[in-house]
Amino acid sequence: MIDIRPFAGLGHANHGWLDARHHFSFANYHDPQRMGWGAIRVWNDDTIAAQSGFPPHPHSDMEIITFIRSGAITHQDSQGNQGRTGAGDVQVMSAGAGITHAEYNREDEATTLFQIWIQPDSRGGTPGWGQREFPRGDRSGRWVVLANGAPDTDDALPIRADARVLAATLAAGQSVEYPADPARHQYLVAPTGRIRVNGVEANPRDGVAISGESSITLEAIDDAEVVMVDAR
Repeated sequence: MIDIRPFAGLGHANHGWLDARHHFSFANYHDPQRMGWGAIRVWNDDTIAAQSGFPPHPHSDMEIITFIRSGAITHQDSQGNQGRTGAGDVQVMSAGAGITHAEYNREDEATTLFQIWIQPDSRGGTPGWGQREFPRGDRSGRWVVLANGAPDTDDALPIRADARVLAATLAAGQSVEYPADPARHQYLVAPTGRIRVNGVEANPRDGVAISGESSITLEAIDDAEVVMVDAR
């Protein structure tokens, strides 16, 4: 099954400093048909205005992955972690038993990002945070794993969930395969470029929910970047 969720139909909240699109129910947006996809609970498409951001707030029992599309985000938390993550790179926060964090756009331009929440395999635990650079050129024409619940299998950021977060950059006309497990849930978004997923066309920033497929063929109609989560 491949279900296209058009960008124009996503939940929308514009707070001035934050313009957010919600692929799944979040905050004041509630759709009982879109409460998540497998263990994927949140996928937000955020634009954060220059010199603004999320003030300190708490989380627990969630794996929170932030993929920076443009600009940068500066993180600080109650565990003493802090750092700046730039365009094309990724940060991961394991909320564990509880953590308070802030995410600010200290840049002089808007920052765009995907914020993805995945339910962990177990509750509690010591909170953690990490970030890594993932040069776009390294994922040209192929999938690169950005975060993984089995961190010993590749050079990815560790998460505490049976899930993988991947990205690929494709030139128009290129395609890439992914060996999917039909019992799992895949969800992908192309922030730029039109794509086809097993022959089904999606526009930039549309959500593509996939299940029951034993393989995924992703074709780029235009030059495209794609982010995908594969979760239980």
